Amino acid sequence: MSYTTIERGGLNTPDYRIYFKNEDGPISPFHDIPLYVDETNKVFNMVVEIPRWTNAKMEINRVEPLNPIKQDVKKDRLRFVANCFPHHGYIWNYGALPQTWENPEVLDEATGCKGDNDPIDVLEIGYRVAKRGEVLKVKVLGTVALIDEGETDWKIIVIDVNDPLADQLNDISDIEKHFPGLLKATIEWFKIYKIPDEVHQHWQYLVKKDSPTTGISCMNVTVDGSPYKVPVPTAEEVIEKAPEKTESQSVEPIVDKWHYVHLK
Repeated sequence: MSYTTIERGGLNTPDYRIYFKNEDGPISPFHDIPLYVDETNKVFNMVVEIPRWTNAKMEINRVEPLNPIKQDVKKDRLRFVANCFPHHGYIWNYGALPQTWENPEVLDEATGCKGDNDPIDVLEIGYRVAKRGEVLKVKVLGTVALIDEGETDWKIIVIDVNDPLADQLNDISDIEKHFPGLLKATIEWFKIYKIPDEVHQHWQYLVKKDSPTTGISCMNVTVDGSPYKVPVPTAEEVIEKAPEKTESQSVEPIVDKWHYVHLK
């Protein structure tokens, strides 16, 4: 079975959608694309939502008719993952297994947490940067179970069966052999990728007095909705009341000494 896509709306806008078709007409990538390409040999279909090295957080929309791929929106803003050094965007082709669903009402035996209400996520590690909406034939190499905001979020690590190294990778141990450092980078990525957004959110709570300030001055001149916002003249008064600049005082030369610390 072959699949084609139809784009609607503009990329990087809330209206952007990718719809799917097969030879007979429109289909849902969630429900109408089979899970298996070859069940005997455990070859699966994977729907690519996010190509490697890109930042837009795209996903199969589970609530709209025909479940098109769309960009996730949070607080009326399109979502992009931050570039967290040394990673640029997503470090694999990221997508989902069709005809799967992590039930939010069922406790996962491995994690003790309920599902996240989405199809199971897939990380494709082959050499080629896939296209958004592409349907790949993949084989499973291993899994990583994450707990995200109290929900089970499995990540299935796979490789495109057409990748030149596909025949040499058959389980999780083969990944380190042929892609040294990738598993470590994968775990690191999931630990840090939300940090820029989360700490920004914490700051918003702080500056809008939704969190205790714990002695932090939140005076500002630009943040709309902040009870600490003051007019520019008030801010200028703070500087005017500060001591005038004077001559610098000398310090002991020992301050500039280098220290060599040996870690055991």
